Amino acid sequence: MKTVEEEENVPDKIQKNPIVIGHKNPDTDSICSAVCYANLKTRTTGIYHEPARAGKVNGETQYVLDYFGVKAPNLVEDVRTQVRDIEIRQMEGVNRNISLKKAWNLMQANNAVTLPIVMDNGTLEGLITVGDITTSYMNIYDSSILSKANTQYSNILETLEGDLIVGDENAYFNQGKVLVAAANPDLMEFYIEPHDLVILGNRYESQLCAIEMDADCIIVCEGAGASLTIRKLAEQHGCTVIATAYDTYTTARLINQSMPVSYFMTTDKLITFEEDDYIDEIREVMASKRHRDFPILDKNGLYKGMISRRNLLGATGKQVILVDHNEKSQAVDGITDADIREIIDHHRLGTVETISPVFFRNQPLGCTATIVYQMYQEAGVEVEPEIAGLLCSAIVSDTLLFRSPTCTFVDKQSAMKLAEIAGIEIEKYARDMFAAGSNLKGKKDSEIFYQDFKTFTAGKFVMGVAQVSSLNEEELAGLKSRMCHYIKQAKAERDVDMMFFMLTNIITESTELIYEGQGAEQLVLKAFHMENENASGEEHWISLPGVVSRKKQLVPALVLAAQE
Repeated sequence: MKTVEEEENVPDKIQKNPIVIGHKNPDTDSICSAVCYANLKTRTTGIYHEPARAGKVNGETQYVLDYFGVKAPNLVEDVRTQVRDIEIRQMEGVNRNISLKKAWNLMQANNAVTLPIVMDNGTLEGLITVGDITTSYMNIYDSSILSKANTQYSNILETLEGDLIVGDENAYFNQGKVLVAAANPDLMEFYIEPHDLVILGNRYESQLCAIEMDADCIIVCEGAGASLTIRKLAEQHGCTVIATAYDTYTTARLINQSMPVSYFMTTDKLITFEEDDYIDEIREVMASKRHRDFPILDKNGLYKGMISRRNLLGATGKQVILVDHNEKSQAVDGITDADIREIIDHHRLGTVETISPVFFRNQPLGCTATIVYQMYQEAGVEVEPEIAGLLCSAIVSDTLLFRSPTCTFVDKQSAMKLAEIAGIEIEKYARDMFAAGSNLKGKKDSEIFYQDFKTFTAGKFVMGVAQVSSLNEEELAGLKSRMCHYIKQAKAERDVDMMFFMLTNIITESTELIYEGQGAEQLVLKAFHMENENASGEEHWISLPGVVSRKKQLVPALVLAAQE
């Protein structure tokens, strides 16, 4: 079975496979549970599940990933349906020198109305449509159009199904005009000029005259050949000789079809889309244009295929599995357009709506990783050391090394077993992990504030709650004044009714809560049955002994107080 590291090199098609993702501003449980559950689903279903994250990896989580040698999952900030998620027409690009006739035949064979013209390096150069080709047939051009289009002799041979008797098929007809030698040889010398292309029959005198007048090419019709003398003379004059079975009329009618598509293709203001574009955005562009097909480019600007309005019909959203959350406000952007397949969580029930019934597993445990570990056991799948390390780290983080009131016997028992599999001494490892997470030196106020941030709905209020947990009391004290100042800006940025920031001391098992917003102080006092003298006044913070859990202690108390 494939490990996490082996799955990292899965080809592009994984973009269409289910994504396992946690909440915004992910913590250690969110990312580790996504990685481990994606691994479990891949191994039990045989379908690759892509672990993802909806935000930046914080210091604690990065320490965990580095310790066990696991790469951070890809950042996915929006799960709306993208071009890469729907069927793209694999129309092969063509060279700019192919003839109009060949382009037409390709369109007919592929039931297409547009051909992409692509350079050798894969860069899109232009587009040619059925309309462009039919217009070229209907328009009346002057007799020098073939040379103006810089037509290659190989195109003429292909279009006329001719044979090259003298000359180089890779050369170009790029001077002179096209004419039909219908007059007798005595008159021909008055209208044939150097570099012309002359369409004629099997009359020796006419062929000789055209060559002596320095025509660049003669096309001999009706299957008539060229004598040895004519061939030698043509070689001496540098004149290309082509023989075709078509009659003079048909040859004259067909020859313009040998012109290269480059002369008629559209190159300016091409409307292209990229694989990462969202279909709800490109649908509006498509509706405003008369084109039927649009080229798709990859992130490097190279041509990938074509898409039409028909491709957008019945497009389904990305398949997504949510872990460690079930509220829309915490979910990755675009979740309402996604096809949610499963939810694995340990929080209160939120507001995520699904299109159809889903597998939903929610247990009153201290960590989502504990649930994931149970599912490994239920499926009879061996837990590799690196997976065990990630799961153990998530439990230690979410339960503050079993100090949080959210921690259950099952959480602690699971963590100890996983630590044994991972080969770590859990007390020492936890200290190092927490130290890495609380190392806030050099970080901006915004980075500190949002490294573990969630939003909740309490009655008619929307509140934001951030948290920093540390073993270092001095570090927490230094943060208080900074966060008391920054929380006002954070409230304005997130447009919430109330904003809270928890400075949690793991050693003393207490929190100093900073708050901002109309009614926030009264709500906290009411939630924890305190008097006004417990609040700090203008600095807007309050001490909460014994409170360390946002999920089980702070948020439920605030929500209950708001609803009363």
